[in-house]
Parts: sequence; C-alpha cells; structure tokens
Amino acid sequence: MSDDRRLKVLSAIVTDYVRTREPVGSRALVERYRLGVSPATIRNDMATLEDEGYIHQPHTSAGRVPTEKGYRRFVDEVARIKPLSAPERAAINALLSGAVDLEQVVARTVRALAQLTGQLAVVEYPSLRRTTLRHLELVALGPTRLLMVIITDTGRVEQRTVGLSGRGPDGLVDPAVLERLRLRLNTALVGRRAVEVVPVLAALAEQAPADERAVLAAVTDELIAALRPDAEERIVVAGTANLARSLDFTAIGTLLDAVEEQVVLLRLFTSEDAAHRDDADDTGTTVRIGSEIHEDALAEASVVSAAYGPGDAVAHLGVIGPTRMDYPATMAAVRAVARYLSRFLTGTEGSTPG
Repeated sequence: MSDDRRLKVLSAIVTDYVRTREPVGSRALVERYRLGVSPATIRNDMATLEDEGYIHQPHTSAGRVPTEKGYRRFVDEVARIKPLSAPERAAINALLSGAVDLEQVVARTVRALAQLTGQLAVVEYPSLRRTTLRHLELVALGPTRLLMVIITDTGRVEQRTVGLSGRGPDGLVDPAVLERLRLRLNTALVGRRAVEVVPVLAALAEQAPADERAVLAAVTDELIAALRPDAEERIVVAGTANLARSLDFTAIGTLLDAVEEQVVLLRLFTSEDAAHRDDADDTGTTVRIGSEIHEDALAEASVVSAAYGPGDAVAHLGVIGPTRMDYPATMAAVRAVARYLSRFLTGTEGSTPG
C-alpha cells in the first residue's frame, strides 16, 4: 500500500475504532475527518484496504475494523508518540516521587503505568545477571547458617541463606574469619557483572587461607546460583481489572490465568532482549501485536514495552492490552515511565519525564 491517501484512511479507521469500539463506515469518516475526498473515493479506498488485508468487515451490514496487519502498518508508518500532557507529567511525578528504594519505586511504577494507560502493566525487576555488584554482606545466623545479602548497582537487594559445614572450635563461625572473607569478596567483586564473578571466585578459592575455605565454598555456591542464567526473575503486575473491562478479548479467562500464574509474562520478558534489539523504534519502544507475541494466551493482545536501566538495559516494563488500543498515547506513557525509572536508578529522578 503506497497511496498516502489510503494510509490516511487507514489511520482514520484505526483512530475511530479505538475511540468508539464500533466498526467504522465511510459516512463516519466523511463526518469526522477532513480527508479532502468524496465519500465514493473513501469507499473505494476502503475496498482496496480490505482487499490488501488491512481492514475487514465483521458483518455484512457493518463498517470496517482494523486487522492485525492494519494495526501493524498504523504503528509503523502513522502512529507518532504523543507528548505527555502537563497533567500526565504531574501524575507520574506525584505517583513516583518520594520512593526511597527499588521495592517502592517498582511498586509505584507498575501502578502508575496501569493508571496512565488503562491497561495491564508489567514491570520486571532489574536482573541480577545484568547488573553489577555494589555490596556483599555476610551475617552469621547460627552455628550452621549464614545470611548473604547481595546489593546491586540498581538498588536490588537479594537475600540468600547459606548452609555451612566448616565452623570454629566452639561450633560457631569465627567473626574475624567472616569479616576477612567479607572484605576480600567485596574488594574482588564490587563493580563486576555476573559473567565476571565465576572466574574471580575461582581465583579467590585458590588463594584462600585454610580457615576461610569452607565458608567461601558455601558462599560461592549460593552466589553463583543467584546469578546463574536461568535464575528466577521477578515481575510485578497491576491493572488486571483493566483487562476484564476490555470487550476485545474473547479468551479473557485464558489470559487472566496466564497473568495469575505469571508463566507467560516471565517468558514474554525473557524474549524481550531480542525483540528490543530487532524491533525497537528510535525511542526505544517496542510494539508487538497479536501473533507477533508468539503466545497463545496473548493472541488477541498487543504488548507495548521499553527497556530501562543505567547504561545497558537491565530490565523491561510494559503494558498488555487489546489490539484495539491507543498506540500513540500508550507508547508515550511507557516511554516516559521507563525514562523515570532509569533516572531513579542513576540518582537523577528529579528530572521531568517526557
């Protein structure tokens, strides 16, 4: 489809259908949009768009609705991210400002995204695998247990209980040994990414004094487990009720089950890195529609997502909604919230999102 006029007709059909939820007829396009052509010309353009698979007629007497292919063309060639309004920017600042740690800001972020878009919002916690170590704390819990606290550069805090087999003569971990090991580990590991940790730990094991080896071995096992490629990632969701209010989903039960179990959502974000490399636009926002998501439970949905984080992306956030969504406004909200969260992680969250 190369005709600019027909592209304008497609844009008008998408815009009208998103707004009204009703099939769009040629008369409605003439009355609501200044397309500069006669109703007969619009009908001819609609017939061509239907032949090319961009729109279809759900019933014989009805107007037309966009197809998945039509939405895709609209997003690729017509949709432009709308600047956030002043009230929207104020809402983001009001919802997100004042958060003091990663847990708070992620919880507020997912609620803000759901409220701004009216869709299901999903935020992935920064992955331990993609971040760098800021601090490692070791605390004795008893004769056979140790608490290891992993703090990353994004502010994520992960706690692991470490089982111990090597102890001092009194049955307890020697505090002096534990302190030396903590200092040694922090000196060697702070600022390093997960892929760099294993060889460093191996070198430390070779050089460790005899009284540190048992504890170091136990800590090493747990730390590697926390950073392994298939380690469990964390996501949070908000706005599930927004899905139930959508009239587009004929298989709403299947999707709600997937959201509740989070299996599909985890798999969705697992594949987001490749999607963002291949499909992200120049704003860093990715839109996947229907079959492009490759998940049966999301066959009637669209996902608008963005990566966030300091420097290289460390995680993703996005919204899931019907294919009949306001793509320009949704893309703007996702981009703005991702930027805010990135600034929070770099300590510059006072900037205004846009």
